[in-house]
Amino acid sequence: MQFRDRTQAGRLLAEQLRSRQEKGALPDPVVLALPRGGVAVAQEVARALDAPLDVHVVRKIGAPFQPELAVGAIAVDGEPMFDEYTLDRLGLSEAALAGTVERERAELRRREQRYRQGRPAPDLRGRTVIIVDDGLATGSTALAAVHSVRRREPGRIVLAVPVCSPEAADLLSGEADEVVCLYQPAAFMAVGLWYEDFDQLSDEDVLAALHTAAEG
Repeated sequence: MQFRDRTQAGRLLAEQLRSRQEKGALPDPVVLALPRGGVAVAQEVARALDAPLDVHVVRKIGAPFQPELAVGAIAVDGEPMFDEYTLDRLGLSEAALAGTVERERAELRRREQRYRQGRPAPDLRGRTVIIVDDGLATGSTALAAVHSVRRREPGRIVLAVPVCSPEAADLLSGEADEVVCLYQPAAFMAVGLWYEDFDQLSDEDVLAALHTAAEG
């Protein structure tokens, strides 16, 4: 199975969530996208559920010698969360990653200011919060997002993605109230392999999606 692009993946994911909504399982929903890639998927979900769309900024903490390899993640309002098993396996310490954490924290602040443009974060208390990304490899960024959102006292957290590794699904199933994943390939490798078009999104793409959602 391979998705054409994030828009198609979002529409397929939205069908699954719309079915749950019709059964009363998603009361008072708000959709939070993990930017940047999750925004194009979440836009379709929010439209189908007639729910507000916003972003929740989270950054991966990569290994110094391989930045794409996640050893943890940090949300805009939280402390870094590390994968202790991966740190041990790589012979890394949290102290050795202090510089990386500060760079990611600075990028978090930049993106939060850029995307929010003075708007307050949505009030999540008592609401069904649907966290959307374009896929989960290790699940570290989604885990940081779930922990961050949980502190804002939502009624329920649903993590929704088109594709994820079985390991990430297992990890998040014990943290979110529900994980909705359309496809869990056993040999996962990387999120981008499951999309024909996996072009990177820009800050402008994120802002355009938020503007369109606000107008709709």
